[in-house]
Amino acid sequence: MTSEAAVSTRPTMSSTPSKGDYHWLRSFVAGGVAGCCAKTTIAPLDRVKILLQAQNPHYKHLGVISTLRAVPKKEGILGLYKGNGAMMVRIFPYGAIQFMAFDKYKKLLSKQIGISGPIHRLMAGSMAGMTAVICTYPLDVVRARLAFQVKGDHRYTGIANAFHTIYLKEGGVLGFYRGLTPTLIGMAPYAGLSFFTFGTLKSLGLKHFPELLGRPSSDNPDVLILKTHVNLLCGGVAGAIAQTASYPLDVARRRMQLGSVLPDSEKCVSLIKTLKYVYNTFGVKKGLYRGLSLNYIRCVPSQAVAFTTYEFMKQVLHLN
Repeated sequence: MTSEAAVSTRPTMSSTPSKGDYHWLRSFVAGGVAGCCAKTTIAPLDRVKILLQAQNPHYKHLGVISTLRAVPKKEGILGLYKGNGAMMVRIFPYGAIQFMAFDKYKKLLSKQIGISGPIHRLMAGSMAGMTAVICTYPLDVVRARLAFQVKGDHRYTGIANAFHTIYLKEGGVLGFYRGLTPTLIGMAPYAGLSFFTFGTLKSLGLKHFPELLGRPSSDNPDVLILKTHVNLLCGGVAGAIAQTASYPLDVARRRMQLGSVLPDSEKCVSLIKTLKYVYNTFGVKKGLYRGLSLNYIRCVPSQAVAFTTYEFMKQVLHLN
């Protein structure tokens, strides 16, 4: 029995769909389902993160736990899921494109360019993350705007109205790509480190402790995969490392995305200016890393669920 990485390079004969039978579509679906499961798990924490990052006037004096308690009191329990509809519309194609692109870029770097080893995971992950961001960024902007709203102080009535308003009042299509530069700059290390860390931990685990950490894949007994609880652990570690490295850029991205919604939007027109403004005004702990404790709470289970669900869907859709 061999690990997934070792067996995936040679063809096998089975009654399951061959790798050429809509492999890209099955990979797309697997990634989309993984993304939706991950984000649904941490949707309330995501709403609180946006409120704290952007210094929402209704909650800026509160901490993570206090905000989690205050939102249901002020807006009802569904207030914790505000903007989640737009999130699901965005996250399925985002997760689908990211995981599918990662597989494609990894093969491209390995077979066409000759780059192999851990570095090709880092490069492929960075490229996949940026590809997914570019394709789904307008939906992320709308989701952020909706999540930032507070009951009784609404600028947008829904997803369609947000699209229409931003298009008319903020420069047309360009209004949907405000903050794209810091997003791409932040996504490169985040996605790269996430895929790199998970892939490296997975390879090392299956190589050195195959009986303890691995089990046969349900769709191909010749392939050794990680046990579910080990997948969750590796995914969580990958998420924590990646988020720590890229968090200040995520703060800058959110403030630039929110644009005219913020009273100090004129000071957040570029990545460097936004980072300087946040640092000079709020400092490191309360500015660049505000909400980081919440981010650890949300990113660990999110990445754990995303990678574990994707590994599960690979079996269901015969991608191993």
